[in-house]
Amino acid sequence: MCLTAQLWQEGGKLSYNARMAMHFDLVDLRLMVRIAEANSMTRGAELSFISLPAASTRIKNLEESIGTKLLYRTSQGVTLTPPGQAFVTHARMVLGQIEHLRGDMQEYVRGIKGHVRVFANTTSLGEFLPPVLRHFLRRHPDVNIDLRERLSHDIVRAVTEGQTDIGIVAGLVRTENLETLPYHRDRLVLVVPRGHVLEGQMQIDFADTLELDYVGLHESSAIHAFLRQASDQLHRPIKLRIQVGNFETACRMIESGVGVGVLPESAASRHAQTMDIAIVPLTDAWSVREMQICVRSLEALPSFAQELVELLVADAQGRLQLE
Repeated sequence: MCLTAQLWQEGGKLSYNARMAMHFDLVDLRLMVRIAEANSMTRGAELSFISLPAASTRIKNLEESIGTKLLYRTSQGVTLTPPGQAFVTHARMVLGQIEHLRGDMQEYVRGIKGHVRVFANTTSLGEFLPPVLRHFLRRHPDVNIDLRERLSHDIVRAVTEGQTDIGIVAGLVRTENLETLPYHRDRLVLVVPRGHVLEGQMQIDFADTLELDYVGLHESSAIHAFLRQASDQLHRPIKLRIQVGNFETACRMIESGVGVGVLPESAASRHAQTMDIAIVPLTDAWSVREMQICVRSLEALPSFAQELVELLVADAQGRLQLE
C-alpha cells in the first residue's frame, strides 16, 4: 500500500513532497494480533512461532513503514496505541476472511458449494434455531453451516470484524454499525421443583432467590454470564451447586431437588410438560429479552445466506411452514 502526500509553497505557502509506503504481510498481522491478545511482545512472538528479536524488528519496521507507534512499551508489558488498536481490528478482519477463504476452498474440493457461519446466544441456539436450520439444510444439501454459541457482545464484535456472517443476540447490546432484524422475544423465569415453597407464587425478584441453591449452565454459556452480571450488580453471589450443559439436564436437576434455576421460559414450559417442575415469573426488567439478527450487510451476503436470514425472520413472525 502506498500513500503519497504533496504540499507546495507558492507566494509564501509551504511546499514539500512526502512519500509514505506501507508494507506488511500476514506474519505482521498475526504477530500484532497475538501481541494484543497477550499484552506481551515475548508471548506474542512465541504464539507466532518467531524469535523475540525477529518480532521486535518486524514491529519496528512496521511502525516506521506506517509512520506512527503501534505499541506502548512499559515494564509491565505492551499495550496498543490508538493506531495500534485500529491496526489490530483490521488485522483480525483480514485474517478472519483468509480463514473463511481457506475453509470455503476446502469445502469446494469436497463438493460443498457454500458455507455460512452463524454465531448465536444460548437461548436461540437451544430453542429456536434447530428446526429452521434443519429446514434450510434440507433445501440446500450443498451448503454447510458453522454454528457456534457466543455471548451477545462477542457476537456483535465477530459480525463487525467479519468472523461470522450472521449473529443472533439478546438483550441490550450495541449494534449501531450493523444491520439488524427483529427475531424472537423470550423471558427468563425461575424454575423450581414441584412442591417447592415458591411454587404458585405469582412472581419474584431475582434478588430474593439468591439465598437458594442454584442449578446453572456451564460458564461459557451466555445465560451463565448474564446471571453472573445481574448478581454482581446486586453485590451478591449465586450459590451454584451444580453446572450442566443444556436446558433439559438443568430441568432434570431442578426436578430432583438439587436447586432452582433461571432458564428461558420457552425451554422451561416445554420441559414442564414431562417433568415435575414449576415456573415462577421474574419481576426484573432484564428478564424480558428481545433477540435480534445482525449482519454487516445483508446485500453483501451470498444468496443462500440471505435466504437463511429470510427463513429466520419468517420463523420469528410465525410465517414459516417447517417440514
